[in-house]
Amino acid sequence: MKKTTGALVGLCATGPLLLALPILGIGAGIASASCSTGGAQGVDASAVAKQVKAILDGGDKGSVSVPGLDAPADQVPNAKTIQATGVAMNIPARGQVVALATALQESGLRNLTYGDRDSLGLFQQRPSMGWGTASQILDPVHASTKFYEGLKKVSGWQSLSVAQAAQAVQKSGFPEAYAKWEPLATALQKSIEPLLQKAGSASPSPSPSGSVDTSSPSPDSAGGCSADGDGTDFGTIPAGALPDEYKIPASAPPKVQTAIRWALGQLGTPYQWGGTCTDSHGKNPMGRCDCSSLMQGAYKAAGVTLTRTTYTQVKDGKAVSVDALKPGDLLFTEGTAAVPEHVGMAIGQGLIVHAPHTGDVVRITTVASWKSRILAARRVV
Repeated sequence: MKKTTGALVGLCATGPLLLALPILGIGAGIASASCSTGGAQGVDASAVAKQVKAILDGGDKGSVSVPGLDAPADQVPNAKTIQATGVAMNIPARGQVVALATALQESGLRNLTYGDRDSLGLFQQRPSMGWGTASQILDPVHASTKFYEGLKKVSGWQSLSVAQAAQAVQKSGFPEAYAKWEPLATALQKSIEPLLQKAGSASPSPSPSGSVDTSSPSPDSAGGCSADGDGTDFGTIPAGALPDEYKIPASAPPKVQTAIRWALGQLGTPYQWGGTCTDSHGKNPMGRCDCSSLMQGAYKAAGVTLTRTTYTQVKDGKAVSVDALKPGDLLFTEGTAAVPEHVGMAIGQGLIVHAPHTGDVVRITTVASWKSRILAARRVV
């Protein structure tokens, strides 16, 4: 967490800040959306794209009516989180459509705090069925991750229909109900995809168009600062984007992989000093991330407890050499080694995820651009 006022904000991350909106009915483990369970509904893809742009890219805020998106300010950011998680997990577009269709049927793309029996969240997952704790399921990145993990276990899911693939994961009492959402899910996926693409694309990004990482000095000439490079091969990485070539390191411990995946789920969300990072895609600014709450939230998703501020996180875990970094290591800059004012997480391939400062967004930068300024490195797993 960057110090901007001279006061130390010792905040603790609590549960997600949720906006639970009513839907028409819940039955047999499914939160039914407003449409009937009949055939697929026609969708105006152009209207969906306008709605997505209005919510995510600052487009025309005029009224755009899209059946199934009756609360777009909540639904579209949730769709983006589901899709971004899929991108981070290297799930192809069709798998993202399956996830979006499932969430549309189960919750109407709302992060519900209620459901049939103990069902919760975007996918109406049940703690009693092993999807995670209630708090975890109400974390959209965790919920999305668990859905995709379930999908990957379905042999030959790519050859199944959207409804069949969704049902294989969810085991719903109404297996045909997912089919009607495929057109809207497909339109959402295609509309959101450009916002998640890497640098060089003419498509808009989740942050101000054309902005680049100017928060760090130019990369120095010293390569080989970690076992997997210093990130210079990726070139310029725009704010909020993840390079297509990046993959979460399979060799990293499972908890580290989870922490990285969760942190990447916050890419493009606005920085908020003192923010808890419990609802970074939501409307409440204090639910967004600062640098240390991003680290705390990421590791909380992995079941690892970190303290709240940079001043205390620099004492968490154990010290490691900057020349021997591993994915998941915390890197501290600014201030002093004893009292650092900024922190980011190494995610492998010479890259770092961090929440820079007011006016910026959660973004990726390179180890090379940080190396000369790193004051300390800590390994917490």
